[in-house]
Amino acid sequence: MEDTSSIFCIFLIFLCLQICVKGQEALELKSTNSFTIEGRVEVFSNGKNWLPNTRILVDGGEYIGFLRSDGSFTINGVPSGSFVVEVVNPSFLFEPARVDITSKGKIRARKVNYLQPSVVKVSPYPLEFRERGKANYFQAREQWRITDFLFNPMVLTMVLPLLLIMVLPKLLNTADPDTQKEVQSQMNALNSKQNMPDVSEMFTNLFSGGQKKPVKAKPSAKQKR
Repeated sequence: MEDTSSIFCIFLIFLCLQICVKGQEALELKSTNSFTIEGRVEVFSNGKNWLPNTRILVDGGEYIGFLRSDGSFTINGVPSGSFVVEVVNPSFLFEPARVDITSKGKIRARKVNYLQPSVVKVSPYPLEFRERGKANYFQAREQWRITDFLFNPMVLTMVLPLLLIMVLPKLLNTADPDTQKEVQSQMNALNSKQNMPDVSEMFTNLFSGGQKKPVKAKPSAKQKR
C-alpha cells in the first residue's frame, strides 16, 4: 500500500510540473506575439477632472486602457491584426482611429472610414486624440417664429392670389405700349372665340344634310282681318 501511495504522489507531482511548464511556454509564446498600442489624449479645457472618467477601448472593449496624469496611455498584450481604438468620455467626443499591426510588429495608424474601408488616410503614431466637441445629450426645444406662420402652405395659398390680383393690374398699367397692345390683342382673341358657332348647331346641320327647316311666316294683322 505504501508503494502504491508513493507512486501516486510522484505521478501527481510530475503532472503538476508538466502543467506549469506548458503554462509558462504559453505565456512566453503569447508575449512574443503580443504588441503595445500607445497614444495621448488632449482636451482643451481647464482642469483634469476628465482623466479618471476616460477609457481607451480597443474593438469595443476587448482591450481596455486608462490614462496617466499627462494624458498618455499604453495598452499591452494586443495581437497582430486591425483594431479600432476609441476614446470614451461622458463629457467629450473624440474621433476613433484604426491601428494595423503586422506579425512583425510594424504599426500603422489611419482614420476610420466605414463607408470606404479601402481608402487609407494615414494618421500619426503614437496616436493623438483631440476633443471634437462636448457631448450633447439633450435637444433644444423648438420655439415659435414668425417665419413658420408666413411659410405655412395654407397661408401661401391664400396670400399669393391676393398679391397677384393687386400687383398685376399695376404692372400692366405701367408697362410699355407694346405690352399693352399684346395684352389687348389676346383679350380680343378670347372675345372672338365667344362668337364662334355652337358645336351642337354644327352637328345638326351636318347630319341633316345642310338643309335648314323652312320658317313659317307669321300672318300680319291685315291678313287676320
